[in-house]
Amino acid sequence: MPTTPLLIVGASSGIGHATAQWLIAQGRTVITAGRRDPGLGVPHITFDATAGPFPADQLPPELAGLVYCPGSIDLKPLRSTKADDLRAAFELNVVGAFHTIQACVDRLKKKPGSGIVLFSTVAVGRGMAFHTGVAAAKGAVEGMTRSLAAELAPHVRVNCIAPSLTRTPLAEKLLSTPEREAASAERHPLKRVGEAEELAAMTAFLLSDQARWITGQVIGVDGGLSAI
Repeated sequence: MPTTPLLIVGASSGIGHATAQWLIAQGRTVITAGRRDPGLGVPHITFDATAGPFPADQLPPELAGLVYCPGSIDLKPLRSTKADDLRAAFELNVVGAFHTIQACVDRLKKKPGSGIVLFSTVAVGRGMAFHTGVAAAKGAVEGMTRSLAAELAPHVRVNCIAPSLTRTPLAEKLLSTPEREAASAERHPLKRVGEAEELAAMTAFLLSDQARWITGQVIGVDGGLSAI
């Protein structure tokens, strides 16, 4: 029997791709959106998160959940960071999420127990050099998470996951040699970097009935880096 679909934005690679695969394996109905079709055999909506409103006319009447995964790791010292870098980070991480949520919210409200999952970074709560742009943008995502959780309750739950460095194509440069990966792992109490599947598992949980009493939270999946 068909189930109400979940929309995964940014499913072409990394955490979004792993999340879509995880949910499909659970038997959930998934729609992907992004610039490239991830080739998962499910309906896909072409959408550039930096190019304007989401094409709401391509969405079904109801949605059980929304996951917004697009992000960036553009690390620069302050002297090299330009205002345009900040604007680009906000367009992708904040404005893109805002446009997507606006397009989906009425459809989410129609489905009891629906949820939204956004993504931040451990660098918002733990000061890290060279993270000015991404931390500023993701800090705004955390603020949007709490504001929307208040506004959309009790109809739609809104939560945010704040990962540390995770093995994805986005992080390839930071993990490009065994020495770099070992140094990154050593900074974490659990002595390794994250895997995309671990973020997918948390996302799937937050979209499930088991998380129906969780909203407005920023949850660290970060090898203990934010707390220990």
